[in-house]
Amino acid sequence: MMALLLRDPQMLRENRLLIAHIYTATAAIALGAIAGVLQGLSRADVFTLPVWFDYYRMLTMHGVLMALVFTTFFITGLSLFVTYRNIARARSMGIAWFGWTLMLIGTAMAALTILRGDATVLYTFYAPLKASPWFYVGATLLVLGTWVVAYEIFENVLWFRRNNVGKPVLLPVFSAACKFLMWVVATLEVVAEMYLLIPWAFGWTSGINVMVTRMFFWYFGHPLVYFWIMGAYIIWYHIVPTRYGGNVFSDGLTRLAFVMLLLLSTPVGIHHEFMEPAIASTWKMLHTLTTYGVAIPSFLTAFAIFATFELAAQRRGIKGFWATVKSLPWNDPVFSGVACGMLLFILGGFGGLINASYAMDAMVHNTIWIVGHFHVTVGGPVALTFVGCAYWMIPKLTGRRLWNPQWGAMANARVVFRNADHVDIHALCGTARGAAAHGRSQLLGCSSGEYLAALDVAGSGRWRVPVH
Repeated sequence: MMALLLRDPQMLRENRLLIAHIYTATAAIALGAIAGVLQGLSRADVFTLPVWFDYYRMLTMHGVLMALVFTTFFITGLSLFVTYRNIARARSMGIAWFGWTLMLIGTAMAALTILRGDATVLYTFYAPLKASPWFYVGATLLVLGTWVVAYEIFENVLWFRRNNVGKPVLLPVFSAACKFLMWVVATLEVVAEMYLLIPWAFGWTSGINVMVTRMFFWYFGHPLVYFWIMGAYIIWYHIVPTRYGGNVFSDGLTRLAFVMLLLLSTPVGIHHEFMEPAIASTWKMLHTLTTYGVAIPSFLTAFAIFATFELAAQRRGIKGFWATVKSLPWNDPVFSGVACGMLLFILGGFGGLINASYAMDAMVHNTIWIVGHFHVTVGGPVALTFVGCAYWMIPKLTGRRLWNPQWGAMANARVVFRNADHVDIHALCGTARGAAAHGRSQLLGCSSGEYLAALDVAGSGRWRVPVH
């Protein structure tokens, strides 16, 4: 059957595009992981990095490739996959290829500036750290490429509605459309931030408002997390149940969860800026409440997914919690990857509620807790889910079989234990996120005292970084 499908000319054209997205994401996670290993060994003083590949250059490469490039390319490929497979029609692939090309060019531009040492600004690219203007141009092209993908998805949804009057949009496509609608709204602020950063980086303006760039970034930065999570939810709801004979628990509940994420995921970014004195406490409290609100669709999803586990087991005559757990296909790398990601999401989700608390955030601010939370979230439900899904998607797109599925399942378990290391008691004790061999003050060309004083003024929104 698969061989017959792969001979279909339209599907072959679609598959080539989808493979390009997934393979680009795979290359990004591979390079990002290598940078992460070298970064960890360097931080542990196992060896000293050469001057031409310093710690912050590698840290920026690791963060950008893992948090932005890997996730974005995989989600665009996944979203196009569910759209194309659920809306069968003759379609030109030119627009979709244009989107992928824009994304690739933007990624290459940003990566080259990082490798040259001209963009050691980490993945949080806001002032006062300044990168090469071409880094910002590359990031802008990456975002614009995703907008082209969003257009492709929306155009297919509109075609379906025109040709299927009165019928609801199929659930996987509805999920993808909600996700990209949220993404377009969130990334509008990236473009607005680039409107400030690019002229500043080229030296065309006399300075920049640090507080505004931070606000723009976090307007995008936390919805970025839900962009990842909504991509993972598509897999949890629509792909994973096929591995153990389950079905979507409730069409209405699934749509409700995605609509709630769409509405609540954007006004949450200020919880990353609780320590900023320039932001009124009223806005901070409002974003605390909206961030807590995002937990509701997560709880709905947890209920729905575990309900599918139980109902599938009951259809096979299996009853009881532990019997149901044992009956799940843990040796299947597709299922085990996603299921292990779900387990880590429990830790990451509750840690996020602590970060969102106006009071408790003050205790964990700028400690290893934040690093641990980020890794448990990205390395858990996101990376494990996407890698597990890749074990399912690539054979479907290429017609090949996995070489050794058991190795994939073992790797999934290893990632779980590795990410659990990030939930460390030292974070609760306030272990600071210190600088590496040289601090950020040196990156800015000022003394530590001047840097701290500048940050104090920057927090008030009054500081404008001069052009040297």
